[in-house]
Amino acid sequence: MRHGIKLSKKQSPKTDEELKRMSDIPYASIVGSIQYVVQCTRPDVAYALSVTSRYQACAGEAHWSAVKSILKYLKRTKDMFLIYGGGELILEGYSDANFQSDDDDAKSQSGFVFMLNGGVVAWKSSKQDTTADSTTEAEYIAASEAAKEAVWMKNYIQELGVVPSIAEPVVIFCDNNGAIAQAKESRSHHRSKHILRRYHLLREMVSRGDCRMDRVSSAENTADPLTKPMS
Repeated sequence: MRHGIKLSKKQSPKTDEELKRMSDIPYASIVGSIQYVVQCTRPDVAYALSVTSRYQACAGEAHWSAVKSILKYLKRTKDMFLIYGGGELILEGYSDANFQSDDDDAKSQSGFVFMLNGGVVAWKSSKQDTTADSTTEAEYIAASEAAKEAVWMKNYIQELGVVPSIAEPVVIFCDNNGAIAQAKESRSHHRSKHILRRYHLLREMVSRGDCRMDRVSSAENTADPLTKPMS
């Protein structure tokens, strides 16, 4: 989805004529097809899918225009594919958040991506369930979701027995110092007590060595395209 495009429920049909016109458009069906593509090989479209899929019950012309832009982009880039390198198999993840990016309810967008030998093996872009009241909280929630995926992947790969390095903590890179500091704290402080308890599972995962939070610059955060439109 192009930079500068903002979608909201305010763009939903308001007249009977608009409702009739949109009822003839297979919006939900097309979004479902894009979802299949995203799940298989196209993490670069995950954010656009996350946004456009919110309006399947109330899609307007602006939403449909955004979906058509996704289809045009996929057609232009149909020869793009994932590449995996050789050498030692190393799993690493990236997490990111876009603070209060949804115009309808001010919720933030989470995104994570995991790489194995330079190739993407898991990714997700989704609107957060709760409303964060700071950038740090939004980033912390995103990192928590990434950590749960890291633990699942770590256990799965360990069962395969083909990646010796998986015994080490999976590194999750984040570009927010506050979120990293909170993940490393052994207990809650006053500034983080309001965060829903389920997200503090991140601290437990870090303390028991399942994963490790490290700093990465925003410019080098691979998860960035999963949280916002790109130019």
